[in-house]
Amino acid sequence: MSKPAEPSPVKLIVSLIYSDSVLCEVVRKKVSEEFGKEDFVSSELPFDRTRYYEEEMGSGLRRVFITYAPLINRDQIAAIKVRVNNVERNFSENGRRKVNIDPGYISSENLVLATFKGYSHRIYLGQGVFTEVTLIFEKGSFRPLKWTYPDYASPEIVEIMNGVRARYMEGLRKSTERT
Repeated sequence: MSKPAEPSPVKLIVSLIYSDSVLCEVVRKKVSEEFGKEDFVSSELPFDRTRYYEEEMGSGLRRVFITYAPLINRDQIAAIKVRVNNVERNFSENGRRKVNIDPGYISSENLVLATFKGYSHRIYLGQGVFTEVTLIFEKGSFRPLKWTYPDYASPEIVEIMNGVRARYMEGLRKSTERT
């Protein structure tokens, strides 16, 4: 018979989608106040694989990925999604977002994203929040699934996620060596 055990903590990752770089910096500081010191910020990437947010946020959208030094427990992701949604709302104008903030986490085995949108492959956590496994790690790299968003399936973002996972795994190894 199996026995319940706490899984290892995970690396919080946040995607910011925006058109205004100055606003992005302000939002980054606010999110860091919520979750701790940034330990990785990707280069700025064009958000051009979909036009989903253009009506609300305008054209010329860009994205950065950010991770934070403190690891989190997996069950914190629902509350984190609610918290970043409040940050989005605080920076909205006339009911329109100026920045989209999507949290998730990287573990040794996958990238999980949090959303308020339910779908057949998403699992409800509570507080209106669903999660989905977006990428799985196998044979030395993250791999997309049939429902993975096209941008997350791109080689450029897979490479970023592989790098984040490598740093996360190294940090886990060092923390277990100290104990």
